[in-house]
Amino acid sequence: MKFTAPAWQSAVAELVAAEDRADLCKALARAVGTVVHDDGTCLVAYRSQARPEVIHHTMTQRVAAHYIDRYLAGPYLLDPLYELALNAKRPGMFRFRDRSPDRFNVSAYYREYRLRTHLVDEADAVTPVADGLTLALVIGRRSSRFSPRELARLKGVGPVIHAAMGRIGRCLDPRVQADELHQRMLDCFEEFGGELLTAREREVAVLLLKGHSAKSVARELQISPATVTVHRKNLYAKLQVTSQAALFAYFLDAMTHLP
Repeated sequence: MKFTAPAWQSAVAELVAAEDRADLCKALARAVGTVVHDDGTCLVAYRSQARPEVIHHTMTQRVAAHYIDRYLAGPYLLDPLYELALNAKRPGMFRFRDRSPDRFNVSAYYREYRLRTHLVDEADAVTPVADGLTLALVIGRRSSRFSPRELARLKGVGPVIHAAMGRIGRCLDPRVQADELHQRMLDCFEEFGGELLTAREREVAVLLLKGHSAKSVARELQISPATVTVHRKNLYAKLQVTSQAALFAYFLDAMTHLP
């Protein structure tokens, strides 16, 4: 794709002419589609005090029901993109798999949620808009992975994408009321295992749920891999689980039975 191509120039003109949030979102999705083939885009607002909000998507109703509804029920807390967005200091274009924990693809979260989205690859444009508000544009592929040339094209048009996302973000109110359900889920997340687990065991459990290997957990917590193995054995015994899949099921059950 050449940036002098009529399709791209038309897409940029549509972005410039868009006057409201809905038209901006549609124009942005179409512009991305002229740069790379995608099997669906999803624009998500991540706020520090509320659950993620899906601003716009191009998925089918069936796919959206799984990707959005199930995601917002709690698994987003384990999503690498959620953490990346909340900690973003500047705009960036990332390949999801390059920013995921080292054992993410064999984690229970991946098997029980991510795998069911049938995404083979994903590129994410992340744009901080205001304190506590970041937009992320998920560009998904189910047919094949993005090639280096395609990723380079996305990065090449990154300034246009981020500028459009910034305009969309300014249409949103960053001062949303605190989301009580989100806070309860955060509390559940931070108090995972209740009085059964020590603070360190809880930290290990959360990192395991996010897809970190024992070595990666050790690096994150600055302890030895052998110590991580001991903590994992102990927390499994205390929670009466025998696998990461069972640990994830325990996490989902805790989310489901929030007070």
